[in-house]
Amino acid sequence: QMADPFLYNTGERSHYGCRGDEVQIEYLKAYVCRPSFSTDKAVIVVHDVFGWQFPDIRYIVDLMAGHGYITICPDFFKGTKPWTSADHWVDFPDWMKNHDPMKVDKEADVVLKYLKEQCGAKKIGIVGFSWGGMAVHHLMLKNPQLTAGVSLYGIVRDSEERYNLLNPTFFIFGEKDHTISLDQVFLLEDKLKEYCKVPYKIKVYPGQVHGFAQLKPEDMKPEDKPYIEEARRDMIDWIKMFV
Repeated sequence: QMADPFLYNTGERSHYGCRGDEVQIEYLKAYVCRPSFSTDKAVIVVHDVFGWQFPDIRYIVDLMAGHGYITICPDFFKGTKPWTSADHWVDFPDWMKNHDPMKVDKEADVVLKYLKEQCGAKKIGIVGFSWGGMAVHHLMLKNPQLTAGVSLYGIVRDSEERYNLLNPTFFIFGEKDHTISLDQVFLLEDKLKEYCKVPYKIKVYPGQVHGFAQLKPEDMKPEDKPYIEEARRDMIDWIKMFV
């Protein structure tokens, strides 16, 4: 019996009124939010298992746009049903087989092309949460067009080809995440030290559980708030440093 890996209750969330627009890019739907001024810098946000329409992820898109980036969250599930809080964890492995975070290359290329050709983007970063964190780790090994990446609590898969990152990548973890042990985090650190030739950073936030960094302000517990805000600031600072 697998415990619910997301310790936040997705059912009791406050409503969020989005600032951006939904667009169709080739075969993908996407949510886009632009800053108030014109820029050639963009950020792709990769959603978690709850998909591209989940309010928390749209909040993050709007937040990044507010920092001066054309920000886009495409539907990496390509119209298939995201995981919901009503689904049963016994079915999760099967669902994951059809939603592999390592199989996002084609979608990433479609979005990169759109950002370059339709939005005039010259520098493009990527941030991803949970499922999306795994996708970011994968893409930072494969796609040199992505100038910088932030992977937030993506489960660490150990294999020799997981460490030769192409561009600067920042890994964010919660200390109390019961889907990712601190042993896995230390392993990642050791292997990156050995193989990685570009700037990277790993940071563990005290007392935080899986999914902590995308909570909207009104959904935060007071004791977690400083760590959530710090993680978001760190994420934005990393992107600002390299994108």
